[in-house]
Amino acid sequence: MTTPPPPGHPVYAPTPPMSPADERLWATLTHVSGIVLSWLGPLVAYLVLRDRGPFIRAHAAGALNFQLTVLIAIAVSVPLMFVGIGFLTAPAVGIFALVVEIIAAMKANRGEWYTPPLSIRFVS
Repeated sequence: MTTPPPPGHPVYAPTPPMSPADERLWATLTHVSGIVLSWLGPLVAYLVLRDRGPFIRAHAAGALNFQLTVLIAIAVSVPLMFVGIGFLTAPAVGIFALVVEIIAAMKANRGEWYTPPLSIRFVS
């Protein structure tokens, strides 16, 4: 027989894992949120959904890592605009990020594991 918790300490049940279809949906939305909200969308998805299944965790971490890498690349491109090359690198980074996130969203929707290329691994 288990003893009840002391007053003021609520007991929370662990969050149940998602179904594979829900994991695919949320993984797709995580990558789409990276297009719309930059790093903020994947960060929220990672923090909220990381314990709901391995597929969503991998895609949310991949999207967050990629968006943070893009943020660093843009931050490097801004000072390079004073030299002139930044006017070429910033749009190239933006186009590359858009293409990679669309590919990642399509792969997530198909249920395929995907790690965006050239991304620095900040979270796993």
